[in-house]
Amino acid sequence: MGKEKLHINIVVIGHVDSGKSTTTGHLIYKCGGIDKRTIEKFEKEAAEMGKGSFKYAWVLDKLKAERERGITIDISLWKFETSKYYVTIIDAPGHRDFIKNMITGTSQADCAVLIVAAGVGEFEAGISKNGQTREHALLAYTLGVKQLIVGINKMDSTEPNYSQKRYEEIVKEVSTYIKKIGYNPDTVAFVPISGWNGDNMLEPSPNMTWFKGWKINRKDGSASGTTLLEALDAIQPPTRPTDKPLRLPLQDVYKIGGIGTVPVGRVETGVLKPGMVVTFAPVNVTTEVKSVEMHHEALTEALPGDNVGFNVKNVSVKDIRRGNVAGDSKNDPPQEAANFTAQVIILNHPGQISAGYAPVLDCHTAHIACKFAELKEKIDRRSGKKLEDNPKSLKSGDAAIVDMIPGKPMCVESFSEYPPLGRFAVRDMRQTVAVGVIKGVEKKVSTTACSGSSFRSPPGWTCPENLTREASRRHPNQMPKPPQLAHVEEQRIYFEPLPIFLSFSPHLQGIA
Repeated sequence: MGKEKLHINIVVIGHVDSGKSTTTGHLIYKCGGIDKRTIEKFEKEAAEMGKGSFKYAWVLDKLKAERERGITIDISLWKFETSKYYVTIIDAPGHRDFIKNMITGTSQADCAVLIVAAGVGEFEAGISKNGQTREHALLAYTLGVKQLIVGINKMDSTEPNYSQKRYEEIVKEVSTYIKKIGYNPDTVAFVPISGWNGDNMLEPSPNMTWFKGWKINRKDGSASGTTLLEALDAIQPPTRPTDKPLRLPLQDVYKIGGIGTVPVGRVETGVLKPGMVVTFAPVNVTTEVKSVEMHHEALTEALPGDNVGFNVKNVSVKDIRRGNVAGDSKNDPPQEAANFTAQVIILNHPGQISAGYAPVLDCHTAHIACKFAELKEKIDRRSGKKLEDNPKSLKSGDAAIVDMIPGKPMCVESFSEYPPLGRFAVRDMRQTVAVGVIKGVEKKVSTTACSGSSFRSPPGWTCPENLTREASRRHPNQMPKPPQLAHVEEQRIYFEPLPIFLSFSPHLQGIA
């Protein structure tokens, strides 16, 4: 795929059954990279299933099912094109662990599209305390998705149909809530749509002549339009940090017959080029990059935001793994972290968190148990001012500065230097307990290559009862190991949509 258009990443969020899949499927179907043959196959299967008419959601349902069965799906199926951008849906709604994928991963979401259902009772269910509308919007803001579009969906099922009064009522309530979180409603496009019928999706709807269009006002100018597609075109293009040293967290590692070892991941900072000598941390493996590829095209260089596969010399698939980080060996190469200091906000913990707590930490593509070694300060989450030295414990709503020690070799960076490698989510009891940013890292200087599967206990580390060295590989909170492909003769590279980790904002106005 050429680079004449900018690539942007979006995440579609909202309450279950708000119409996320139908809306997303509509965009992929009308503007995407699905070939005619695949569409015909889907339409035939939909008819055989007794769907009557083709449903846009069927596109997404089929792709999700195939992905979950392990069938290779080219990422072009998860892309669509506007007049201005190539848009990648970096995690489609409905996937298992959707909330987790919202919080961690490798792709920076440039914009969130919040879908709310306008149907009688549906909006109220979604925006209620138990609904997902609030949770998804809060997570998006907390983790730094600065741009938001609100699609007010199912306008064809209001009473009466396409009700202006219902639209205005929902805009008012959603505006109030997102303002509490921290978004400025003046910068948000509110678009009344029907993902099913296509109203205001790609073209203005004849059913809502009362809708005079959306308008957003930003510091750098205003934008206006009528459709959801136009709202996507009004997204501000992201700035990509090409001037920083290379950091590329690995999403997976493949063995390709006749080619060799091919790590896959997203360039977060810097530039990756063929011929470059890269170092993988924390395993401390150094090698030369033979070639770089994106969407099955060879690249002379890969820039931040590019999801790439790159072939490396004399490295086995057993030497490197998901969670390792590649960097330029001659320009601030990545290193293993001995310990780090972080600012954390406790979002959702049923009890008290004390020193010694050792949950799983998700940072970029790494998934490692880390110990809260010392609670240094409790701070005000809005101003950052110190409230208390050496607090005994933390509870939901608290913000604090803590020292943390990884339980296994891990590569992280300070947020100020490498933002994508300096933000994390704390996972425990199958939920997100806290989010944080790394203020400083003490690096462990290593002189020998280490295996990514070895467990080295840092000083002062005590394995929690349910996370012994042997059990750590089977702990329910641990991410499944990447597929062992060393014995496979040939494995096609594919670029499935990478989950997101969004940049972090510590300011949460008025949210307990």
